[in-house]
Amino acid sequence: MSEFLLPDGISLEAAGEALRQRLELARGGVRETDCTFYDTFDGLLHAEDLVLVGEAGRLSLVQPGAGVERAGIAMDAPTRPLLALELDPGPLRDALLPIVEVRALLPIAHVRSRVRALDVLDDQRKTVVRIRLEEPALISSGGRLTGLGPRLTLGLVRGYDKALTEVQDTLVRELGFMLADRRLVEEAVAAAGGVPGGHSSKIDVPLSVSERADAATAAVLRALLRVMQLTIEGMIADTDSEFLHDFRVAVRRSRAVQRELKRVFPPAQLARFREQFRWLQAITGEARDLDVYVLEFDQYRAMLPESLRGELDPLLGVLSRRRRSAHRTMVRALRSERAARLYAEWSDFLQGLEAAPVQDRPDATRPIGALAGERIGKVYRRMLKQGGAIDDSSPPEHYHELRKQGKELRYLLELFGAPLYPAEIVKPMVKSLKSLQDVLGRHQDREVQVATLQSLGEEVSALPGGAGALMAMGVLIQRLGEDERAARAEFAQNFAAFSSELQRRLVKQTFK
Repeated sequence: MSEFLLPDGISLEAAGEALRQRLELARGGVRETDCTFYDTFDGLLHAEDLVLVGEAGRLSLVQPGAGVERAGIAMDAPTRPLLALELDPGPLRDALLPIVEVRALLPIAHVRSRVRALDVLDDQRKTVVRIRLEEPALISSGGRLTGLGPRLTLGLVRGYDKALTEVQDTLVRELGFMLADRRLVEEAVAAAGGVPGGHSSKIDVPLSVSERADAATAAVLRALLRVMQLTIEGMIADTDSEFLHDFRVAVRRSRAVQRELKRVFPPAQLARFREQFRWLQAITGEARDLDVYVLEFDQYRAMLPESLRGELDPLLGVLSRRRRSAHRTMVRALRSERAARLYAEWSDFLQGLEAAPVQDRPDATRPIGALAGERIGKVYRRMLKQGGAIDDSSPPEHYHELRKQGKELRYLLELFGAPLYPAEIVKPMVKSLKSLQDVLGRHQDREVQVATLQSLGEEVSALPGGAGALMAMGVLIQRLGEDERAARAEFAQNFAAFSSELQRRLVKQTFK
């Protein structure tokens, strides 16, 4: 679906009259419409060239570029964040879930328009192109209207591609219409103060191999701080679980940089900030763990015989109550003066890092390419040593330590390796590391889940239906233990790929 801006100063009526002089049109009346556009905080629908639209009692997933509705249901426009899982089973839910998963769909712009619909006819009076003339205005939260650029939208009628091209030529060459550089939804979001496409948690800081290490490190850490600050309100509002996940990943990445590149920082100040970031990690940990239990509960049910799946409801109630309590505790910490002071002081510290004295930070002026390569190579070799010592009799702690080193390496590769080193080296290395991390993560998660379920037995058994729940939990603990052992069995194969002779040689040649 192509969108065109009307020539300056032309009203909807004048544009319609100009079109009638050049094209055979079926007359259409003027109507007013209200529509609300939705997307996730990080623009997952926008990335797929899709938008969710609530208009006239219908919620539709639309592909604006093609003018096609993918799926829709009769439903009033939601006024609160909407999870795809909350929709009734059907085509719209099926279309949204693979894209947005657990992310909430948020209203990103509310638009009121005066619209005239016109059909372009051929010599047999068949509709070959649909035209929508529109004068839109953004509705702010206080009800104030802000005018947006009047526009014309062309809709394709299947089988009449040539007619659409001819109408486009007429609009541009004869009538002075201009192809819009951004769609209505993007203009509306920008006018509302948002960012078309949303806020990504991905870190993509351009770096130069010869750049000072402290300047490069500060740039990366500022980007991570921005992710943390963008996600705080969503965490507090409990909009969806990904806000907390993204916040914790940004904190973990920041802590990894603080550890691995510690010699670019003044030691005394770094020690203080490392303590504060440990606190941030701690205050969000329980809430995130319980998020995961609730989100994955259907997977736990699926591990059981069908006859036992319903018996787990008391366990879900316990986990949900604990999750709400942990979230309240976390919110109090996030709103504390300590947290606010940390963000402000960390930002100021990073801003002034490059200008700080260098006597006690020997890596500050080194080229970031050399320093990052050195650290990547060192962590990789450390993982080879740790992983090579693991066998069937190794305690869980050895797997866990290797997993922690894997996270350290992955963050170095993503934050510094990707912008500084060849993609054909970094991407395969990250891919093999992810496979290894998945196995190590399963092993660790299952061990922790078994311990958690065992600790909840007494509380669950005291509830109505507790006896049946306890029996189902026993079977679930057994299945989780089996999966933990399966992850151990898969470890050797995944570690072999990560530590292959080719991989070792490439790391040695590249990260010196």
